[in-house]
This record gives sequence, C-alpha cells and structure tokens, in this order.
Amino acid sequence: MDWTLEVVVVPVSDVDRAKAFYTDQVGFHLDHDSTPGPGMRLVQLTPPGSGCSIVLGKGMVPEMPPGSLRGLQLVVADLPRARETLVAGGVDVSEIQRYGPDPGTGRPEDLDDIGFVHFADPDGNTWSVQQISARG
Repeated sequence: MDWTLEVVVVPVSDVDRAKAFYTDQVGFHLDHDSTPGPGMRLVQLTPPGSGCSIVLGKGMVPEMPPGSLRGLQLVVADLPRARETLVAGGVDVSEIQRYGPDPGTGRPEDLDDIGFVHFADPDGNTWSVQQISARG
C-alpha cells in the first residue's frame, strides 16, 4: 500500500500576501483559490514537479500560529539555478551551504545530498532547498 503525502498546511497571517509570495516570487503553481464557506478561504499551491501541495487559508482547523511551520524541504536537481530563480523573484535566500564532505566525486562544485539554501516566507515559515540531482 502506498502512502503519499499530498498537502501541507502553511499557517499565514495574510493569505493574499502569502499567495503572491509563493506564486510570484517562489514560482509555485496556483491550483485553486476558493471560499468553501463563510469565513473560510483555501488556496492550494504546488511546487513545479511536486506531488505534494501546500494550502494557505483562513478559518481552517487546526489553527496554527502564522510562521510556526519550520523545516519544510524542497529538492531540486540544480541548486545554483534554483537559488538564482529565488533571487530573481526577490526572495531573501541564503548562500549555498554544504552540510557534509564532498560526496566522493572530487569535484568541488558537486552539491548532491550536501548542498542546501534556506529562506522564509513573509510570516517566518522556514524552507530548505536541497540538491539531489538523481531525482531530476
């Protein structure tokens, strides 16, 4: 039996601001923006190529404090290019960090498994982006 993670709720204080950040700056695809009932709003966004989406909203249960989600992680095949995309979108993203020794290729530019960048959304929810080129 497969168990797939499909949606992660990201707590935000301003749905429109967060929607603009994730679509215009980070490059997520807008799946839908709906108001299923009074006082409720659900915005679903998906990172390019991902099978898992994020949901922003208001009036949802359980309520989590905006900015309380830590350590969400994206995986890309080309970390320098991903970082350039984030910078071009105006995202305040870290420099490339290496967490571990060279993976044995002898090439200093090889970032597979050990290369990361980090950023936060406007509410302070934190993200890491890791390079794993074998998945690309």
